[in-house]
Formats: sequence, C-alpha cells, structure tokens
Amino acid sequence: MNSVLIAGIGNTFHGDDGFGVAVAQQLAQSEAPAGVDVIDFGIRGLDLAYALTSGYRLAVLVDTVQRGGQPGTLYLIEPELADMDAQSCALSPHQIDPASILQLTRVLGGECARIFLIGCEPASFGDEEEGHVGLSEPVAGAVAEAAAMSTALIVEWLAAHPLFESREQKELMQ
Repeated sequence: MNSVLIAGIGNTFHGDDGFGVAVAQQLAQSEAPAGVDVIDFGIRGLDLAYALTSGYRLAVLVDTVQRGGQPGTLYLIEPELADMDAQSCALSPHQIDPASILQLTRVLGGECARIFLIGCEPASFGDEEEGHVGLSEPVAGAVAEAAAMSTALIVEWLAAHPLFESREQKELMQ
C-alpha cells in the first residue's frame, strides 16, 4: 500500500466536469514518485471513499470547484474535516463531490492524515440532457498547471514526511 493518493474526479461526458480525470490521465503518463498512487476515479465515488479508508497518509483530490472566479482558475483547498457532519452523508454511486466522499469516508471509519483539493473553476458542464464531451479552452489550459501543482504538493509533503524510515529509526520505535 502506498502512502499518497492523487485522485482524479469527474464525469468526462459533462464538459469541464472531466477536469480531474484529465489531470489524473496526464499524471499517469509520467512516473510517480515512490509511494504515490495516481488513480482516475471518474464518477466512482464509493471506490474513492473506500480507497481513502485504506491507510493513505496524504490524499490530493482533483476536481472542478465553483467559487465565482474566472474559468480555468485553480484553487488549493484544505477541507475542514472537523466541520463535516458524517451523519448527514448521502451519496449516489454515480455522483461524486469531494465533501460527500469525505463524509462517507468518516462514516466508514477511515481518514487520511491530510487531504487537499485542487479545484478548477469550470466554464461549462454542457447540456444537462445531452452532455458535452471535452473541456473548455480555459479549463483544458489549466490541466498541465494542476498536474504540476499536484506533483509539487506531494514532493513537498514527502520531503517533510518520509515514507520510508531508516532501519535504525524502525528499531528505536520497537
């Protein structure tokens, strides 16, 4: 089991909602640092919730976030997990939003030590009935920057929190 998860979230059939998936796909094309899993969860919210209960020390969720900025604007958010009401969790297996996933993770009895959300301001989610495949120009332009932001975040975190301890450190802890 690796200690860091980068999770791409979204629906590629709904325009900019596929942002997190695009970032995960770009990251998967390069070699991840040791101890890091990059997974495209798409709309599989339950799978992500169960993954978050399996011992990851850091999770970076990548998704769209509507905060009123210009389309393509990136946000680095650290959710306040203590403020989430685990009892009011309602989740469809085919819909996913980070707050609901984190609530469900708490209900299932697991949490990461640290969770970040890299969010991108969307331009459009396409037509409600017909959908729209593909990212808008400003959101597509933010994919590489979000991938670099994810990588920089985990490299910085891994430098401060080594995944593998020396033999001497392990012996001292026993």
